[in-house]
Amino acid sequence: MADAQSQKGGADRRNRKDNRREEIVSAAFEEFATHGYAGARLEDVASRAKVSKGLPYLYFKTKEELFKAVVRSVVTAHFNTIRGKIETTELPVKEFLKGPFLQFMQDLVSSRRVLIVRLLMAEGHKHPELTQFYLDTVVAPGLETLSGLIDKGVERGEFRRTDLSDYPQLLVAPMLLSVLWKALFERHRHLDTDDLLKTHIDLLIAAIEVPEQEREAS
Repeated sequence: MADAQSQKGGADRRNRKDNRREEIVSAAFEEFATHGYAGARLEDVASRAKVSKGLPYLYFKTKEELFKAVVRSVVTAHFNTIRGKIETTELPVKEFLKGPFLQFMQDLVSSRRVLIVRLLMAEGHKHPELTQFYLDTVVAPGLETLSGLIDKGVERGEFRRTDLSDYPQLLVAPMLLSVLWKALFERHRHLDTDDLLKTHIDLLIAAIEVPEQEREAS
């Protein structure tokens, strides 16, 4: 009985610790989004999370460590979901690009996750260690997965072999343009970014798709 209670108490403490960590990471995201990387302070994160000033330091030794935790929580987990879908989908690649992948890009552009990208665009030149981390944990794995998706389309006879699999950045280029536009120009001129992304995917597919009659003939 005592052992069971001890185990339950230990589990409760671990849960509280995990919850506190999540609360600190969530508060840090708000601080970084509001004040940027340079302007964010761990004591302000603690205040927003309603914990003691020293508590964040028990979980994260530096602001850089905390920022990386925010990226993993807010961005990497979201990207891993679409990567998993790309790697396991049974849909024709064309339909996947026009469906789940397009929806992913549209949702991302409209979400608060892009605030991390905007922060890196604004301050990344001063903090190359952060851009290197983002490249290694988010961008590079994503591009590799997209290259594999295009190669799958070629292997299935859906797409012609082109340089697109070497430059998967072309698939997501309008997503970055959409982020920039919303940050800089939207107040002056509206851009329908959902339609922009859809049009871009349609044009890319039209450029590389093997016509149905050719597929049937082969």
